Amino acid sequence: MPTTLLQSNLPGLELIHRGKVRDVYALDAERLLIVATDRLSAFDVVLPDPIPGKGEMLTQISNFWFAKTAHLVPNHLLDVPLAEVLPPGTDLALYAKRAVVTRRLKPVPVEAIARGYLIGSGWKDYQRTGAVCGIALPPALKQAQQLPEPIFTPSTKAAVGDHDENVSFEAVVDAVGHELAVKVRDATLAIYRWAAAYAAERGIILADTKLEFGTDPGGTLYVMDEMLTPDSSRYWPADQYQIGLSPPSYDKQFVRDYLETLDWNKTAPGPHVPAEVIAGTSAKYAEALQRLAGIRLD
Repeated sequence: MPTTLLQSNLPGLELIHRGKVRDVYALDAERLLIVATDRLSAFDVVLPDPIPGKGEMLTQISNFWFAKTAHLVPNHLLDVPLAEVLPPGTDLALYAKRAVVTRRLKPVPVEAIARGYLIGSGWKDYQRTGAVCGIALPPALKQAQQLPEPIFTPSTKAAVGDHDENVSFEAVVDAVGHELAVKVRDATLAIYRWAAAYAAERGIILADTKLEFGTDPGGTLYVMDEMLTPDSSRYWPADQYQIGLSPPSYDKQFVRDYLETLDWNKTAPGPHVPAEVIAGTSAKYAEALQRLAGIRLD
């Protein structure tokens, strides 16, 4: 059965970051332990109720995609058994499917986003300006319409509780330099194109995805954190896709839809979520994991 973990507790390890979903520990100067909890964020606010098994599902789907795309871009995973690094007395079963040992990299300070369809903040930008992140698009496109070519639409990396903001490619160049910016853009688009084709063969549209990258001391670029999960991507059932409408997705849309019915200003603290909404969200994550990766968490 899936386990439930709202917040990790690993005495003896140095906690260096607690994000919206992941807790990150330092193992040594070169390695990290990353734990995907069952926390859920919506509208950039961490909600008080966990989604049981969510962290396990996110980790398993990330690991699947890291392996599948290693021929395109190296990733941060290290082949180190968890039992060798967890503190004595830790419940290994609680962490076995939700924790990974990774390289300790220098993060590239940008959210690397590839879009193949016009939806979300990209749709809002287009309605306002006819462009997304400074990239001019053809006129008269409709919501959820496929773009002529996938585009790289980066955003800032916001702190917990703040909102990311779309920026231009030139802003990424200013932040990290032209050479690294080009590497990140090209890697993001290569991964998106490959994964979108893979998902399409399984009846799923990958509308967009957000990736994170880091570099090692030698300057090698790695994809890191999570990869192509329902938290970081929009997956749509192809048989329910219609241009002009926002399609149902394999993610936390159940929760977003519920929250939109509340008198809540979308700032912390977040409201509690009913059990049926939690169950529906969990089922969506599980369906994505099974359809894309063929994995069931029984």
